[in-house]
Amino acid sequence: MATAKSLTPVEIEKLFNYIEQRKNAKRNKLMLLFTIAAGLRVSEVADLKIQDVRNADGSVKSEIYLAAHRVKHNHARTIYLNTRLQAELADYINSKVWLYETQPLFSTQFGLRHAFSANTLTQHFHYIYKRCGISHGSSHSGRKTFLTSLASQGISVFVLAGLAGHKSIATTQKYITVNDDMKRRAVELV
Repeated sequence: MATAKSLTPVEIEKLFNYIEQRKNAKRNKLMLLFTIAAGLRVSEVADLKIQDVRNADGSVKSEIYLAAHRVKHNHARTIYLNTRLQAELADYINSKVWLYETQPLFSTQFGLRHAFSANTLTQHFHYIYKRCGISHGSSHSGRKTFLTSLASQGISVFVLAGLAGHKSIATTQKYITVNDDMKRRAVELV
C-alpha cells in the first residue's frame, strides 16, 4: 500500500475514459467504482455475488452486508452504496443474464461461473492503471481515493474507519493523503 496513490478527479475521468474504449467496459468500470465510491477492498470486490447487491424484487440494494468470514481480519461490515454507484450497478445487472443467486457479480473471461480471485483482480487493476498512464496506481488506489476524498470534505476519521472496516483509526489515517488544497481550505476556516 505504500506506493498506492490517491487519484485526482482528472485521473479518475482519464481512467473511466480509457475503460469505456475497451472490452468489458461496464464490468471494469463498476469494479473500480466499488473501490472509489464505496471503499471496498479488492478481495471484497472479487468475492461479490449477485445476491449481495440485488433485492428479491430485482432492485439494487443501497447497503451490502459482508459477513465476517468474507472480510479481512474477520470483521463483518456494511457497505453503503451512493446513488451513482447504485445506478451504475443497476445498468450492469440489467445488461447481463443471471442464472443463480450465488453467481459471481464479476466473472472472468472463462465464463459466468468463474469469479476473479483477489490476486487476479489486483493484477487486472494494476494493468488498467498502467495502460491508462496513471503512475503508482494499484488495487489500493480506489480505496485510498475514497477515504481521502471523504476526509477532504471534513468527514470524521471515526466515520471513515467505520466505512473502511478498520478497528483502529490509525489504520485509516494511513490511507488519507493530505494535499496542498486540503491545507489551503483548512486555513481559510480560521
